[in-house]
Amino acid sequence: MTQAAAISRFPVPEIGDLPDDIRERVLAVQEKSGFVPNVFLTLAHRPDEFRAFFAYHDALMDKPGPITKAEREMIVVATSNINQCQYCVVAHGAILRIRAKSPTIADQVAINYRKADITPRQKAMLDFAMKVSQRAYDVGDDDIAVLKDHDFTEEDAWDIAAISAFFGMSNRLANVTSMRPNDEFYAMGR
Repeated sequence: MTQAAAISRFPVPEIGDLPDDIRERVLAVQEKSGFVPNVFLTLAHRPDEFRAFFAYHDALMDKPGPITKAEREMIVVATSNINQCQYCVVAHGAILRIRAKSPTIADQVAINYRKADITPRQKAMLDFAMKVSQRAYDVGDDDIAVLKDHDFTEEDAWDIAAISAFFGMSNRLANVTSMRPNDEFYAMGR
């Protein structure tokens, strides 16, 4: 029998050893999804950073507004692909498939969003997110104007940029920790 691959190259705490607030969050996610996504256990290695990470994640990804939750996941999938983050492409790809109610959308967005079955507005959103991800120093007023042409506001531009930037950090951390996607993610939403 083969031994399961480690989910992180750093120590991963046992759920029972976690601080109460983190353990409660992990168990709530487990109850809702049926498993514990490896990101929770990997980041629980450092409780204060876990709390900060998920507070900002939730502020960006769970807020209501004109950018739908599925579109927010599109940003994560597209930018995580360009950053070569296997964990985030696989995990957020699963969430995107569920939120968009499409078994193919995540693969399309990850591989080449320009040819994906998405709207011109969503392509403009992803063009901006990719620029923030790879060349934030080059973002200018023209980029914001393109977004406005697609009915995005300046506040929406901030959200797109913040999601791209946050997941740039997340992608790098996932790659450094060698975070392994849960097998469950691969079949979700298909």
